[in-house]
Amino acid sequence: MAERTPTRAVTIKDVAAASNVSRATAARALNGYGYVGEAVALRVTQEAARLGYRGNRVAQALRQGQMPIIGFIPGDIQNPFFARIAHDIDVLLRSRRHNLIIASSEENQKQERELLDSLFALNLRGLIVAPASAEGNDHLQRLAAEGYPLVLIDRAVPDVACDTISVDNARGAHEAVNYLIRNGHRRIGVIHDDSRIITAQERLGGYRQALSDSGLPVDPHLMAVSQSTVQHAIDATIRLFSQPDRPTALFTLDSLMTTGALLALRSMGLCVPQDVSLVGFDDFDLATFTDPQITVVSQPVGQIGPLAVQMMMERISGGDSPPRQVRFPTRLIVRGSVARMSQSAR
Repeated sequence: MAERTPTRAVTIKDVAAASNVSRATAARALNGYGYVGEAVALRVTQEAARLGYRGNRVAQALRQGQMPIIGFIPGDIQNPFFARIAHDIDVLLRSRRHNLIIASSEENQKQERELLDSLFALNLRGLIVAPASAEGNDHLQRLAAEGYPLVLIDRAVPDVACDTISVDNARGAHEAVNYLIRNGHRRIGVIHDDSRIITAQERLGGYRQALSDSGLPVDPHLMAVSQSTVQHAIDATIRLFSQPDRPTALFTLDSLMTTGALLALRSMGLCVPQDVSLVGFDDFDLATFTDPQITVVSQPVGQIGPLAVQMMMERISGGDSPPRQVRFPTRLIVRGSVARMSQSAR
C-alpha cells in the first residue's frame, strides 16, 4: 500500500496570495481587528473557506492581544550596542510579566517593513524599533497615527509622532574631532557608513562641522566608506592608510568600525598613538583591554532599554500624553589613544 504524503496545512500566506492582498490585510480580515474594506474582507473569508484554512490557536491568541508580548526590531543584533539594549529590555519586560520577540532588520528598510507587517499581524501589545532609515517611514507613521504603542530608539525620525529615545550624535562626534584638533591634528580621517541611517548621518555631520569650525577643509581623501562590520572596517582602514599622505588621526563611527580599524592598523605595522591617534564613537569592552586604552564617545546605553520599557508600559496602560522626545547627551572618555602632534609634524 502506497504511503500517503501528509497534506501541508494552509497558511495565512496562502490565503493572502489567493485573495491578492498582503498577509497583514488577510490577518485583519480573518481575525477582526483593524480596518479592512467590506469587499476585501468578504474575498479573504471566501478564499479561506475554499482553501480550508484553519487558524492556529496560539497565533489567534497573539492576534487578539491575549499574550503579553512586545516586539523589538533592532538595526543589527550583532552590534554590541543593540545586544545590550535587547538584554535590558528582555530582563525588564520579564519582571513585568511580559515577553520579548526580537527580529533584526539588518539595517535594511525593506526587511524592516516585512518584519513590521509580520509582527503587527500577531497583534503584539507594542513594538520597539530602531528605524533603518530617516526617510520613507510611512509604515511607522501609519502605526503611530493609529495610536499603536510604538517606541523608536537610537534614531529620531521626522514625521513619526511617537515616543522616541536618541542621543546627541552630532555633538558627540563634534567633541571627538575637536579633541583631535586641539591636540594638533589637521589630517583627520573618518570611517563612516554611507547609508540612510540617521545616526551615521548625524555623526558624519558632527565630524564635518568640527573641521569647518576650525577652518579645516573636508578632504574626501580622508574619508572611507564602510559598512558597520569589523571586516568592512578593516578593508576601509587599509584603503585609507595606504595613501602616500595618510591621516595622522582617525575617527570611527561605531564600535565595530573601531575594532576593525585597530586590527587593520596592527596588520599594517602602525602603532596607536605613536603613528596614528584614534577616537571611536561608542564605548565597548575591547576599548579598555587594549594598550593603550581607546578614547571613545560614550553613549548612555544602560538608560535606553529601561526608558523604552517604561514608555511602552505607559502606552499599553492607556497613557495618552503627547509623544515624548528624549535625547541623551554623550560623554567623551579620554584614555591613551591620542598623541599630541608637534608643530613640525603637522
